Amino acid sequence: QLQLVESGGGLVQPGGSLRLSCAPSGFTLDYYRIGWFRQAPGKEREGVSCISVSGGMSYYADSVKGRFTISRDNAKNTVYLQMNSLKPEDTATYYCAARRMSRETTLQNVCVRGAMDNWGKGTLVTVSS
Repeated sequence: QLQLVESGGGLVQPGGSLRLSCAPSGFTLDYYRIGWFRQAPGKEREGVSCISVSGGMSYYADSVKGRFTISRDNAKNTVYLQMNSLKPEDTATYYCAARRMSRETTLQNVCVRGAMDNWGKGTLVTVSS
């Protein structure tokens, strides 16, 4: 029973910032690519950002490039998503997900397709004035 727990969501004004955290329960993240996904009511799930096992490579959806930053601290067994310059269209439930490292597919493909091994329950981010 592998679990991921997200935290850090909440209500923020447009232009504000939030930092989301993802922590596992029952396993370590050392061998996993990690992704952040989001879904708003009536919309398809979107791969927001993903990070490689070492943290040396990352992928961002065009909608968040320049505003969001993904990072990981393997010593703390935690992955973060720093969200700056937030817009109302960023409002969604954000999910953390993990997939074991494999050279069969690229980090970008993992993030776009969302074929992950483990998913968190999500944390709600609301951007509104």
